[in-house]
Amino acid sequence: MASVTSATSAAAGELTAELRGFREVQRLAYDCAEAVAAQLKPGVTERAAARMQREWLRERGVRDWFHLPFAWFGDRTAFVNFRVPLQFFPTNRELEPGMAFILDMAPVHNGFTADIGYSGCLGLNPVHDRLLADLEAHRELILREVRERRPLREIYEDVDRLMVRQGYANRHRAYPFGVIAHKIDRVKQRRWSPTLFGFGTESLKGLASDALHGHRDGWSPLWSPYTFSDHPPQPGLWAVEPHLGFRGTGAKFEEILVVTDSKDPQESAFWLDDDLPHVRRWQEEKAA
Repeated sequence: MASVTSATSAAAGELTAELRGFREVQRLAYDCAEAVAAQLKPGVTERAAARMQREWLRERGVRDWFHLPFAWFGDRTAFVNFRVPLQFFPTNRELEPGMAFILDMAPVHNGFTADIGYSGCLGLNPVHDRLLADLEAHRELILREVRERRPLREIYEDVDRLMVRQGYANRHRAYPFGVIAHKIDRVKQRRWSPTLFGFGTESLKGLASDALHGHRDGWSPLWSPYTFSDHPPQPGLWAVEPHLGFRGTGAKFEEILVVTDSKDPQESAFWLDDDLPHVRRWQEEKAA
């Protein structure tokens, strides 16, 4: 990712060609999420929703994945009673009126990677609406503290404290290693792109390489509550996903945060794109 971090001394409005590639695939993924969400209706299963995401993206040229699409409905949006990784995979849970859902996908397109999470609900759900609104404060906190070069572990703890003040439970802690974010990078395009346990093998190789180099240099590509994340933000691209839970309902966003080696605080970190569904929703609510 050196070409991104070293060439990115400008704020988000002046993206390099490489960053534009990441933004395009992230927008493609969010377009997919909105298109699939618009088709969801009572009786659709998580497996069907995941398949709809795969088919939509494959029709638009996606042939590789950081991970295959997920879909979670109802209390599974809050990872209720999740104990083992297999429980994250889509099930035959059917969507019902008023039920919250999360669509999560990580396509690779033209060698660029995105990993996004889209929260919605089928009809009215005031709890879900409140969760989604309260996520805005987490997006602001994370950016501010990354710009301050606070250790990732401390930022994680501050996110936890904010959730407690809001009255919510931390549900990203249920992910493997409890991560709130992970690094992403370019992926070599292959004619054949196999997956392993739902993850693209080329992407896994890249993450493993980052982990090896990071261990040697004192940083980790996983942003977790553990000591291996007790270091300042590493330049590169991070897929960040704060995930709130309340009484069997969960909501999150996931999007790319750019961290650079610039000394200018405004340019040292920025969200890759502010034209995303959850950001537009917050802007519309303020305008109203």
